[in-house]
Amino acid sequence: MLITGFPAQAFGTNCYVVATGPGEQCVIVDPGIGVLDQLEQVLAQHRLQPAAVLLTHGHLDHTFSVAPVCGARGITAYVHPGDRELLADPAKGLSADLTAMFGGRLPYSEPDDVAELTDGATLVLAGLELAVDHAPGHTGGSVLFRLPGADSPWETEQVCLSGDVLFAGSIGRTDLPGGSLPTMMTSLRDKVLPLADDTVVLPGHGPATTIGRERATNPYLREATGSDSAPPARRTGL
Repeated sequence: MLITGFPAQAFGTNCYVVATGPGEQCVIVDPGIGVLDQLEQVLAQHRLQPAAVLLTHGHLDHTFSVAPVCGARGITAYVHPGDRELLADPAKGLSADLTAMFGGRLPYSEPDDVAELTDGATLVLAGLELAVDHAPGHTGGSVLFRLPGADSPWETEQVCLSGDVLFAGSIGRTDLPGGSLPTMMTSLRDKVLPLADDTVVLPGHGPATTIGRERATNPYLREATGSDSAPPARRTGL
């Protein structure tokens, strides 16, 4: 399996490309702001043909390039219905200060073809099988994407693309519209903690980690197990 990624120009949002191997179809996860040139380089380097774009949630730093990526190839964007409206109006997911910062300076358009993700579904795309877990808290429509990782660069049983649900040492902020810390804690308890310790986590921002490492050290997961008290949510990404 081929899994590669790189940070976007803004907010350090990780854009991932996943395929069964070089020269195959692939899925693109979270194409954010200023990723188009580097994404084209990655696709050319590995001779990949995009089959779909997957969105872990609807915040602008994860969705900004979805329309040009999908439009250039006639492919579908997948998003949970809880965040569907953010593709049409990203400002609905921003705080007042972020809205003022972006203003009208960034051109944005909704992709032509959008499909909705369902909790517990398995997507079969580009020869891959990706399990979808609805994990709200950062946004109402945040999801995890899980896929078998035995043939991945980490030789592990499972890989989890966690978006802004879980980071190395922290979680996504919960103070934006649609966010909720209690809901996030429920998602951590019910959707993240049951994953195997050797699951490799590829987050929306920052370095990769594992569930075992986060279970032992992440204060939010420790709080979700009742073994620690979590500090205020870290402001990471949007």
